[in-house]
Amino acid sequence: MGDEVILLDFWPSRFGMRVRIALAEKGVKYEYKEEDLRNKSPLLLEMNPIHKKIPVLIHNGKPVCESLIIVQYIDEVWNNKSPLLPSDPYERARARFWADYIDKKVGDVGRKVWTTKGEEMEAGKKEFIEVHKVLEDELGDKPYFGGETFGYVDLVLITFYSWFCTYETIGNFSMEAECPKLIAWAKRCMQKESVAKSLPDQKKIYGFVLEMRKKSFGFE
Repeated sequence: MGDEVILLDFWPSRFGMRVRIALAEKGVKYEYKEEDLRNKSPLLLEMNPIHKKIPVLIHNGKPVCESLIIVQYIDEVWNNKSPLLPSDPYERARARFWADYIDKKVGDVGRKVWTTKGEEMEAGKKEFIEVHKVLEDELGDKPYFGGETFGYVDLVLITFYSWFCTYETIGNFSMEAECPKLIAWAKRCMQKESVAKSLPDQKKIYGFVLEMRKKSFGFE
């Protein structure tokens, strides 16, 4: 039986990138549908009527929403390839904890860097670095968050790397200087084809964010 897999997504979305990496890791063929979030498609509104957000994975006509849930679903359904989540229940719980930390902290502190100016931005920048130092401490000297192989927490966090150039340029700081181990980890992840092909060019993201800053906040 052939699987019909459709991904509703928006190219700069760090959450959509997670799903793209997971599908690539599992070798799943899918149809990609780019969404205009200012003019959402009837299919998106039908498939995610609660949140009306991307990404949405449609598997044989059934929608799965929210990126962390989608990645876990992909891991469970296409389980013939290396698992993304650890098999040990405790380690799996730890991986979910860190994924939750990333979702609750990283996006918000990043937003404080690119949507503000002056003292507010300086405070946001400080918080951004602090959050990533916590993640760097968790990584320690391991190649990946789960140990020797790329897994769930790596996949959840690496998509934010595509926005690092934007944060650094707007905030005028260096993540490599602040969190060298984390940047070394990110470069290691980027050597994986599934990651490299799923993340857009950092300069393209920067151009997109500059436009948003201008339109939404009037920043030049």
